[in-house]
Amino acid sequence: MWVSDKWQDYELLDCSDGERLERWGKYYLIRPDPQAVWSTSRRDRHWDRPDARYTRSATGGGSWNRNTLPEMWTLRYGSLRFNVKPMNFKHTGLFPEQAANWDFMSEKIRSSRRQVNVLNLFAYTGAASCACAAAGASVCHVDAAKGMVSWARDNAKLNGLGEAPIRWIVDDVVRFVEREARRGRKYDAVVMDPPSYGRGPSGEVWKIEQSLWQLVCSCMDVLGDDPLFFIINSYSTGLAPSALRYVLHSAMAAKYGGKTEAEELGLPVSASGLSLPCGACGRWTK
Repeated sequence: MWVSDKWQDYELLDCSDGERLERWGKYYLIRPDPQAVWSTSRRDRHWDRPDARYTRSATGGGSWNRNTLPEMWTLRYGSLRFNVKPMNFKHTGLFPEQAANWDFMSEKIRSSRRQVNVLNLFAYTGAASCACAAAGASVCHVDAAKGMVSWARDNAKLNGLGEAPIRWIVDDVVRFVEREARRGRKYDAVVMDPPSYGRGPSGEVWKIEQSLWQLVCSCMDVLGDDPLFFIINSYSTGLAPSALRYVLHSAMAAKYGGKTEAEELGLPVSASGLSLPCGACGRWTK
């Protein structure tokens, strides 16, 4: 497991009975988590007095009960800063377990000692884009949701990256990559966080089990002769880390050689000393 254990502004305090208790800066949140299938004694007092709690509805979806939570606040990770806020379906605009990937990409970019052009697909609120740009890379940030791209631009400005070489693209990811291939544009690295299911701005349907392989193959058409890394993240319960490793090995190894790895991404749990699995990740590196 690749564990994101360098946080100071974020802490997973406990998880129990399908919920997790987290500290986001000075605010304490309780959110659902289907991986927490065990029960604990819930000794932390913030289980009883959180600043906000997301409760699922019996009919689907859910809602936040916000006690003492602001509209938005800022979290730090090392030298990076991100705006977070409660959103629909329990999210906050940041996945703290991805910090392991931010560190990985930053180290690869800095140690490469060359200009690196990164393609970030399903790029959400731009944490990976900011991490790569702060390490010195040029970034193409692509997401179908205009609001998420706007949020990502704000995060870039928050990090002093407002004038950094980042292209902000609101578009269907699959169609954008296909057009980039026709234009002959090349990238040195790809990172993607595809959803299990989604729709593009023009109603395009994405199902990860049916669409992932073709997208990876399309990304091969926009990679240069000496790529640096290719990362796939998945929060779909139907895709194990080993499946992502198989995809990357099948697509990349024959042409570029290199090394393919896959693990769960995790967060350390303060109450138990164990780590909570939070998603799957596959990495190819030259």
